[in-house]
Amino acid sequence: MPYVHIRITREGATPEQKAALIRGATDLLVDVLDKEPATTFVVIEEIDTDHWGVGGESVTTLRRRATRREPAA
Repeated sequence: MPYVHIRITREGATPEQKAALIRGATDLLVDVLDKEPATTFVVIEEIDTDHWGVGGESVTTLRRRATRREPAA
C-alpha cells in the first residue's frame, strides 16, 4: 500500500494540476514497482510561503526580494 506525500507551496495550483500530480505519482508507482492503483495513496499538502524556509528565510521574503531585486541581508 504505497503512500506518497507531495508538499507544495500554496500558490494557486489548480484542481486540474493537483489531479495530474495524483495521476502521475500513481502511474509512476504502477510502472516502476507494479503497485496496485486502488491501494496507492497520494496526499498533496499545500504550505503557506511564510511557513516554508530556505537558507534561513521564508519563501515569501525571498520572493519579495527577488521581485524588488534587493540584496540578501
